[in-house]
Amino acid sequence: MLIKNKNYRTVWMQDSFVYMINQQLLPHKFEIYKSKNYIQTANAIKTMIVRGAPAIGATGAFGIAQAALGFKGTNFEDFKEHIEKAEKILKSTRPTAHDLFYAIDFIKEKILKNSKIKNAKDDAVKYSNEYADWSAGLCRNIGEHGNRLIKNNQNILTHCNAGALACVDFGTALSPIRIAHYSKKNVFVYVDETRPRNQGSSLTAWELTQEKINHSIIADNAAGFFMKSKKIDFVIVGADRIAMNGDVANKIGTYSKAVIAKENSIPFYVAAPLSTFDIDAKSGNDIPIEERHEDELLYMHGIDENKIMRKIRIAPQESPAKNPAFDVTPAKYITGIITEKGVMKPTKEEIERFAANK
Repeated sequence: MLIKNKNYRTVWMQDSFVYMINQQLLPHKFEIYKSKNYIQTANAIKTMIVRGAPAIGATGAFGIAQAALGFKGTNFEDFKEHIEKAEKILKSTRPTAHDLFYAIDFIKEKILKNSKIKNAKDDAVKYSNEYADWSAGLCRNIGEHGNRLIKNNQNILTHCNAGALACVDFGTALSPIRIAHYSKKNVFVYVDETRPRNQGSSLTAWELTQEKINHSIIADNAAGFFMKSKKIDFVIVGADRIAMNGDVANKIGTYSKAVIAKENSIPFYVAAPLSTFDIDAKSGNDIPIEERHEDELLYMHGIDENKIMRKIRIAPQESPAKNPAFDVTPAKYITGIITEKGVMKPTKEEIERFAANK
């Protein structure tokens, strides 16, 4: 992604270190976080230094590579046990995003085929980097397919952040918008703030600013107003996990946007790689929904007039909060799913057909 006229990836590995853009500090400060081992990498995923389904998938793959490189013994069974311990810790960080599980399983299968620890370590580095490259390529393809759906002079609504920051590069929901912009189409993006963590107003708006794509931040509750007022032509969101019947788990608030879009006859698209599909989830009822700490809802973070980062409470001291991080949008509200293989209808038959070519 373009940041201050320089291209960065969200996450990458060099030697035994994993580097990632620290998303906790954006948009007020750009800083690279350096993780020294898989425990620190797992904590970076859990605390959302890095977030977004494809991005944490690649980060999880790098975490397994770090675990492999950090093993000091000579017995392969001990090595296998060490990798399985790292797998358990990394997978426990974020339960909803399927790419994390997909990526870790991919790397683990590759390295445990070896009988020599040195070969396993070499393969861990090789395949985790290949996975990240592959993931970035998928998102570029999503952009190419999605761009064909976007007409010149359209107004597009997004929810949460499904841009390059949520992936290794390009993004999912923002990838078609980027490609449309590069193709000289005039597009305007309405950016949901996406409470409680404000990934829309802090991250998506920041990415669009870097790329000089026209946009405005709107309150989450304003999306219906703009849709009913015929100000929005097209809605595109990302996904954290997709069930085999086409139900989609994404950031909390996605479901309500889909219902309102349907009511106003506005196309509602989901953009996600096939690695986001969970073959074990028959419907949205099988998708685990992460519950995050109530403080995310009770407090807000930002910079004051002296450019000092502050955390302030916005709710009564006595009030508790409930904070589901995701909701599930039933397939009937979704116009199509944009994947690296093309655009599919959210039906069991279409998903199985595309998944066969994963």
